[in-house]
Amino acid sequence: MSITLADARVVTPGGVHEGWITIEDGRFTHIGRGQAPRDGHSLAGRHVVPGFVDIHSHGGAGGSFPSGDQEEARRIAAFHARHGTTTIMASLVTAAPSDLARATAALADLCDDGLLAGIHFEGPYIARSRCGAHDPALLRDPSTAELADLLKAGRGHVRMLTIAPELPRGLDTVRAAVSEGVIAALGHSDSTYDQAREAIDAGCTVATHLYNALPPLHHRDPGPMAALLQDERVTVELINDGVHVHPAMVGLAHGVAGTARTALITDAMGATGMGDGVYRLGSMEVEVSGGTARLVEGGAIAGSTLTMDVAFRRTVEQVGLPLAEASVMASLTPARVLGVDDRVGSIAVGKDADLVVLNDDLTVHSVMRQGTWLT
Repeated sequence: MSITLADARVVTPGGVHEGWITIEDGRFTHIGRGQAPRDGHSLAGRHVVPGFVDIHSHGGAGGSFPSGDQEEARRIAAFHARHGTTTIMASLVTAAPSDLARATAALADLCDDGLLAGIHFEGPYIARSRCGAHDPALLRDPSTAELADLLKAGRGHVRMLTIAPELPRGLDTVRAAVSEGVIAALGHSDSTYDQAREAIDAGCTVATHLYNALPPLHHRDPGPMAALLQDERVTVELINDGVHVHPAMVGLAHGVAGTARTALITDAMGATGMGDGVYRLGSMEVEVSGGTARLVEGGAIAGSTLTMDVAFRRTVEQVGLPLAEASVMASLTPARVLGVDDRVGSIAVGKDADLVVLNDDLTVHSVMRQGTWLT
C-alpha cells in the first residue's frame, strides 16, 4: 500500500517545513518540501509529528498493566494510541515476587506481538522514605537472584528497572541489570549526590520522573538531581502535567539537560481517560479528583491521568519550547532510551510510518501506526 500525505507541516528534529510524506508498506519512503509530486491525501496545512513514545505508563482507560491482564493491556495500548502514543512500555509497580513474575510473563506475550515495547519494573527495590504510591509492606532490598528470575519470566522483554542505588546490594543489582541489557533508572531514592554519581558510573542512565520521589535540590546538599541533570550519560524523565512538575521546573531541566536528554512521560494510571473516582494502582487504593490521583491513605500523588498529546502540548504552550524540540522530547529521546530510534521516534526515510496529525490547537486530529490509520 502506498499513500502520500500532502499539504502538511512536517515536524522533524531539524525544524518544521511545509511539504509532503510518502508511505509504502508501513514505512516512510519519501519526505519532501513544497508541492507533492503526486496526488495525495491533503492534510490542509496541519502539523505532522512522529508518533509519541511513552517509556513510563502504568495504565489507562480503566485498565492497569500491573494486573497482568492481557485484555486490559490491549485496551490501555489502544487508548493511548488514540492520543498519539504509537510506542508504549508497560510499567509495573512494587508487588510480591510471584505477582511480578506472573504479570511479567503475561505482558511478555504482548511484547512478542509488538503491542508493547517492553516492561519496566518501577520497584520493588526503592527507598521506603520515597516510595510514593508503592506499598511499603512489599518493598525489599535489591536482589540479583530475584531479578534474574523476573528477567527469565520476561523472556528478554524487561527493558528498564527503577532502583534506589543506596540500598544494600543496590549497585550490584544495577550492574547485573545492565549486564543483561536492562536500562537501570535511578528513582524513588534518598541517595546523596556522591551515591548518585556512583550509580551512574555503575550503569544508571535514566532518572525516573525527575523531581518526584527524590530529595529536593539544595545549594549545600545537591542530592541526586544535580548529579542526574549534569551527567551527559543520563536521560531525565518528566511528567509535564502541571501537577507533578511546575512548567518553570520543566524548563529548568530542559535548560540543563537539553532536548536530547529530556524525555516526556505520562506515568499514567488506570484512571487516565476516566472520570473522578476510586481506582487501584497495584495493591494501593487511589482517589482521583479533578484529574489528580492521590493515595486514599496518606494522600501521596499516585501516578497521573496524563496522555502524551497533553504533555507535548503543554511543553509548547506552557513551557514555551518550539514544536521541533517538544517533538524530540516526546518521541526521539525516549526512543533512543529504548534503543529503537532506528525504527521510530522521528519522521525519516526507512522508519516505521508512526505519526500524529495535529490540529491548529495541537490537539490530535488522526494517528497512524506502521502505515495504518488508527483514528
